[in-house]
Amino acid sequence: MNNWENDFAWNRVRNELRERMNLQKSPDLNGILFLIGIQELGRWGEEFTKEQKQDLMHIAICRLLETDGYYEFVGRDGDGWPHYKLAKRIPEKGLENQEELIKDKIIEYFAEWEKPVGK
Repeated sequence: MNNWENDFAWNRVRNELRERMNLQKSPDLNGILFLIGIQELGRWGEEFTKEQKQDLMHIAICRLLETDGYYEFVGRDGDGWPHYKLAKRIPEKGLENQEELIKDKIIEYFAEWEKPVGK
């Protein structure tokens, strides 16, 4: 995708989440990671501690990078929290490039949700 296409797709995801969740403003990257973490955990409406919120964002990153083989899902613990292990080293490309990678993976994640069932 070109830069403008990435920017458009990113803003589309943010605006769609704002509308669906009836938010005052579009969520930022960390907010979206938190939402993906909750989705992957499968528990909505709970109160989370600061540490749990960080864990949820980590779960989201692992889930997003799993599709490129960087992480491997190993299962859920006794409380139902998903766990991943690092499968291969993530190349260090600088903070800005890492952020772009995560945004691209978020765009892909929500595109998967929009696919018709069975495709």
